[in-house]
Amino acid sequence: MSRIKEFNLPDLGEGLTEGEILAWLVKVGDTIELNQPIVEVETAKAAVEIPAKWAGQVQAIFHPEGTTVEVGTPIIAIDTDPGAGPIESSAEELPTPSAASLAAVDIAPAEGAVEPGLIGGPAPGGRTAVLVGYGPRTTAAKRRPRKGAAQATAPATPAAPAPVVTAPVVAAPVPVQAAPTVNGNGHHGGPVLAKPPVRKLAKDLGVDLRTLTGSGPLGSITREDVQQAVAASSAEPLTVGAAATSAASFGADREQRIPVKGVRKLTAENMSRSAFTAPHVTEFLTIDMTRAMKALDRLRGRREWRDVRVSPLLLVAKAVLLAVKRHPMVNSTWAGDEIVVKEYVNLGIAAATERGLIVPNIKDAGRLTLRELADAMTDLVQTAKAGKTSPAAMSGGTLTITNVGVFGVDTGTPILPPGESAILAFGAVREQPWVHKGKVKPRMVTTLALSFDHRIIDGELGSKFLRDIGDFLTDPEAALLAWT
Repeated sequence: MSRIKEFNLPDLGEGLTEGEILAWLVKVGDTIELNQPIVEVETAKAAVEIPAKWAGQVQAIFHPEGTTVEVGTPIIAIDTDPGAGPIESSAEELPTPSAASLAAVDIAPAEGAVEPGLIGGPAPGGRTAVLVGYGPRTTAAKRRPRKGAAQATAPATPAAPAPVVTAPVVAAPVPVQAAPTVNGNGHHGGPVLAKPPVRKLAKDLGVDLRTLTGSGPLGSITREDVQQAVAASSAEPLTVGAAATSAASFGADREQRIPVKGVRKLTAENMSRSAFTAPHVTEFLTIDMTRAMKALDRLRGRREWRDVRVSPLLLVAKAVLLAVKRHPMVNSTWAGDEIVVKEYVNLGIAAATERGLIVPNIKDAGRLTLRELADAMTDLVQTAKAGKTSPAAMSGGTLTITNVGVFGVDTGTPILPPGESAILAFGAVREQPWVHKGKVKPRMVTTLALSFDHRIIDGELGSKFLRDIGDFLTDPEAALLAWT
């Protein structure tokens, strides 16, 4: 049995079929233990660490950081018996992943350069939730060039398999890289190397890239090459069409193009599907939260609450949970020919992170005491900010709160997360003039916005639910006595 084991990207679960390699936590030659985190992968829902399936020594890393890899694709080779001596250079021992897994990016690293995460790359110190589960898949991997590298958009011809990187037991490791691609200026008939903005500029100016000799890295064609080609033919009269296309290309070099992937891609898909599937209705309610804010101050002053994060959002969450008990139909899902009413509340709290908007949820939040709810919300927010939220924590939500007030926004019209029938937006709490006991006084005021699925929740039910939340926040201590 071969001592060299290829480790495939495991089944990420939750219907996810691919992931982007964010960071390698090991390098070629490292000795690793069973279940040791070896790579950080970003899925459409979260960034997770994947543990090693075997103990041993890292022999090869097949994909650089920034590459999108499909489930079942080999990503690393591990020598499971490094103490047995040098590895014979034979097909039986050396890892031989598929051509798809070894296909390098369009531009190879410069000679002597070390690609981070491939050979000698530093392992980042960040840690996220470990994702487990392994599932084979035979489809080819999708490759994406690393940021800043020139890329060839012409179809690549099949290349010979790239050399496999092995540990120092045989020879000094060398970077995994493709053979240099020659630009298509007639030397070898290869594809033209040029970035998309350069290709667009050449198309707008009517320049055939195949006729140019590139001055960029590895013969890639730059904007200057295209502009020089235009200047060389400036003696010829400029046609009206050429002038128009030249004007259309203005500012192309000052545009930023951001790939839509990961959390942002999933959010876009979910929001589009929800917006065009569930008939949304949004109702608004402006309330006086002065008593609620004073109640929070008293709560903070209690000895047993001094180490607890207490915010207005805590009272909003409690208000929602109590209102659900009075109106259980709000906590339901439309399932085509039936409505599924949940007897538990997995309360989602929308969180803005560096990776985009995520909505982790507190499982069975209705069973928690106020103190337990506060602790759960604190843990949820801290985990999200640290980028450690797991896919499981973002699945199965039944009802969501989005706190737009933290951004100084009065309110909004939130879109339902798929599968949920209601979402509450909590706006900023501001001191405003308010009629109180027949006189205009400065009071702490906020606006709530409830969006709901009109297939399940009609206007009466939505209004009563929102009104109950408002009543609780107007006088939470009285509501707790009356409702519980």
